[in-house]
Amino acid sequence: MGVIDMRAMRYINLLDKIAKVKTRKCFVHNNILFFAVNGKSVSRAIGPAASNIKNIQEKIGKKVRIIREDEGLDDVKRFIEDIVSPVRLKSVEVKEGCIVITAGNNQNKASLIGRNKRRYLELKKILQDFYHLDLKII
Repeated sequence: MGVIDMRAMRYINLLDKIAKVKTRKCFVHNNILFFAVNGKSVSRAIGPAASNIKNIQEKIGKKVRIIREDEGLDDVKRFIEDIVSPVRLKSVEVKEGCIVITAGNNQNKASLIGRNKRRYLELKKILQDFYHLDLKII
């Protein structure tokens, strides 16, 4: 995993304080703050009636999503689908040190890339930090 900056550390500590859930993965994609937590702790992190998420959103002023933490390269497809949801992906493959995402149609591809490649670059940095792999969208 990449270096955790002070902002990410504050977010991680806030999640720990509010939901009593520990994580080491926190990142921003498409102006949404993501916490990747252990699969057993997802419901506790969300809280009853999403109270923990609402509390965190109120404190930091950003949308928050809790996703299940990956458990290796086998979970990379689910991890990416959770990040880019509601965009539907045709396939995700790991080939020669690169993650290849097949978007399906032009609208999905445009949603993945974003204006001025902003979403593409964010997703590429996330995958580089967690998996040390490059990203290619077709």
